[in-house]
Amino acid sequence: MAARSLRALYRPRLLAAGFSRRTAAGAEFRSAYSLDKLYPPRGGGGGDTGDTGSVPEQEAKPPALDIPVDRLTVSYCRSSGPGGQNVNKVNTKAEVRFHLASADWIPEAVRQKMASMHKNKINRAGELIVNSEESRYQMRNLAICLEKIRVMVTEATEKPKVVSKETAQELIARVEKMNRERLRQKKIHSNIKQSRKADFD
Repeated sequence: MAARSLRALYRPRLLAAGFSRRTAAGAEFRSAYSLDKLYPPRGGGGGDTGDTGSVPEQEAKPPALDIPVDRLTVSYCRSSGPGGQNVNKVNTKAEVRFHLASADWIPEAVRQKMASMHKNKINRAGELIVNSEESRYQMRNLAICLEKIRVMVTEATEKPKVVSKETAQELIARVEKMNRERLRQKKIHSNIKQSRKADFD
């Protein structure tokens, strides 16, 4: 009995000592679903500067788009997605909107293309609205919304592929061949049906 009480008194001291040691070392205690872990900043804003990277392919790629979260309007509401009874109590669905025409962090040509590509996601006020209810966590849904915006910008930035004359001719020849084969099979089927008819003459 005495040994148990001594252990109970000694355990909080051990936990407190371990906690103070970790905080003294500068460790940050953040959730696995915090925004900086799910959606880390890309570009030259933060992170390790010592890792120069010796991969030439990464250097050739254009820098990824950094979305200024403070320029977005973020709201949360009840979700119809996964979570069981949790969806009846917590606002987990994330909705992100911003005025597309005045979003100067996106090039103007890309903004115009996004406006034509995503007409059904723009309201009368000119705001592009993106939402997510895939997860039961608010911050993860917010990260998914931000990634959707990044994908939209990337798709609008990409130039359409130019098809060469040779490739176009090959495609046309392939379609014509498929049509000829379809008509041939149709004629064979028609002849089979005609041969099944009884001759009463």
